[in-house]
Amino acid sequence: MKLTLSEPKFLKDSISIISDLVTEATFKITPDGIELVAMDPANVAMVIFKLLSSTFVEYDVKEEVLLSINMNDFKQVLRRAKSNDTVTLQIEDNKFKITFKSSATRTFFLPMIDVEEKQQKIPDLNFKATITTNSSILNEAIEDADIISESVTFTVENKELVISAAGDLSKANINIKADNDTKIVADEKVKSKFSIEYLKKMNQGSKINDHVIIQVGNDYPLKLEYKVLNKVQLAFILAPRVDND
Repeated sequence: MKLTLSEPKFLKDSISIISDLVTEATFKITPDGIELVAMDPANVAMVIFKLLSSTFVEYDVKEEVLLSINMNDFKQVLRRAKSNDTVTLQIEDNKFKITFKSSATRTFFLPMIDVEEKQQKIPDLNFKATITTNSSILNEAIEDADIISESVTFTVENKELVISAAGDLSKANINIKADNDTKIVADEKVKSKFSIEYLKKMNQGSKINDHVIIQVGNDYPLKLEYKVLNKVQLAFILAPRVDND
């Protein structure tokens, strides 16, 4: 295989975000693009990533290839890519070869690893509410909630998303109404609680697109999706937090 990107941003940003959640990963490289479905080590969050072949200036894949690598190593190499570099990905002598080319040619080789974890399947989820809004609105709401608590509750009712957090004595409510920036479609009232630590990592998806699709149900997983048409999709599924009291 030989894959070349003339603009490394989508790959570089995506791997940086994913590596905060996933330590080792197996990419499936097909004639249509690069795909990844992976769980974080705690089995709380799932990452779904697709970088389509149409993003590349050269995309030569004859048959499906599985590429297992350490995500932090991959991130550290991609951090060295400049905006004017072309990035070429190859497998050579059972090593993952990454080449940056501009005024100089820089080549890195990463070990391919054995990942025992079985291939993950995307769960078939039936969400009761879908919100499309600016990424910055969600990011600010989570930052606000983070002052108060380690968890946050998403409530959707009457064309309004309420993101709330409660501490021992403190509370925060962020009310986001449907308007020109925010579209809300809900079959019924829904309410679910989630970890702020995970949401802050997932919210980095705003580097991919300044719009986010939020899907949620009642005591149900949350899905966040960032995508650029015909280029990249980065989505996360986060398990709800269940109160023990």
